[in-house]
Amino acid sequence: MTTAAAIIPAGGAGLRMGLDQPKQYLELAGLPILAHTVRAVQRSALINTIIIVAPAEHLERTREMVGRYGLTGVEAVVAGGRTRQDSVAAGLRCVADGIELVAVHDGVRPLIDPGLIDACLSRAGETGAAMLAVPVKDTLKSVGGDLVAANLDRAGLWQAQTPQAARLALLRRAFEVAAADGFTGTDEAALLEHIGVKVSVVTGAAANFKVTTADDLVLAEALLKTDRQGEGAVTGLRVGHGYDAHRLEEGRKLVLGGVVIPFEWGLAGHSDADVLLHALADAMLGAAGLGDIGRHFPDRDPAYRGISSLVLLARVVEKLASRNLRLVNGDITVIAERPRLAPYFALMLENIAETVGVDSSFLNLKATTTEHMGFAGRGEGIAAHAVVCLAGGDQAAGRR
Repeated sequence: MTTAAAIIPAGGAGLRMGLDQPKQYLELAGLPILAHTVRAVQRSALINTIIIVAPAEHLERTREMVGRYGLTGVEAVVAGGRTRQDSVAAGLRCVADGIELVAVHDGVRPLIDPGLIDACLSRAGETGAAMLAVPVKDTLKSVGGDLVAANLDRAGLWQAQTPQAARLALLRRAFEVAAADGFTGTDEAALLEHIGVKVSVVTGAAANFKVTTADDLVLAEALLKTDRQGEGAVTGLRVGHGYDAHRLEEGRKLVLGGVVIPFEWGLAGHSDADVLLHALADAMLGAAGLGDIGRHFPDRDPAYRGISSLVLLARVVEKLASRNLRLVNGDITVIAERPRLAPYFALMLENIAETVGVDSSFLNLKATTTEHMGFAGRGEGIAAHAVVCLAGGDQAAGRR
């Protein structure tokens, strides 16, 4: 099971707002901005532990805030440094060696969707490093004094957000090399790039902005009130059904639920032909109103040749997260005359639970035969059905 930690640097002084206290402690809809941020991170399906990095003179205040608002999962509150880079380094020193992934998220980005945190961490698990960002929409101009000097092409330009995530070993090496080189980066991605790591981009959200000015504070308050009223967010439960079937042929591995099963036949297909995961992915996409896997991962695209269906399932989870949807529970039935599948269910459930971000107790697997009737009964192929329930916002009961 993937383990992930979140470092929340919250060392700002609020100078741009002209405040007499750090902005992260300003109240927003009845809670400090930092408390909203920690609560959002708490709701991530993948985060196991949280480390808050606060100004040295506000450590006790921060610890008191953690207790007052019941911010569970906070393992440590530590003093930051002179720069953001110093503060994140301080938090990084508190991360246990057994942690696999680390996400760094600004303490004053309180409107982060927990699903986007999970999507960023999932991508970092695949590629080594990932970050949220949004494409630049407005026209960009270079200005000298109060005059326009040039127009800039915004094609290919993205605005960086957080979280920014990476494998623990990579992030530690990036900070070590930066310290040795005297290199200062504007964010964690810059430090990773400094050591030659390619950082993947996951599309973020406009609401995930950094509260920097008084106007930002007003906007964040309005968005939080809207969210509490259930406007502009997906709420309620959605049910989806998925079905897939592949024929059996010699010379292929039999992969079901991400597990390679010893058998003389395997399923034919463009990817690994994992009908179990394909049915689950189709059910999730269907519940979200997003079509099917053929639309998103066409079998004519060479990028998906031989790809693990666990990777495709993780990308479906990202697509759902972008709509503020996540899995509550799922029930999957595999139809196969043979081989016997029950001995592999525990490993299949572990694979699925880790990928979709729910506890395995909210997933169910069954296998049945057709008493030698039809293509499955004749041993020509294997089929699978899946039924899922999705929820929006915080309604997903089975989240880790």
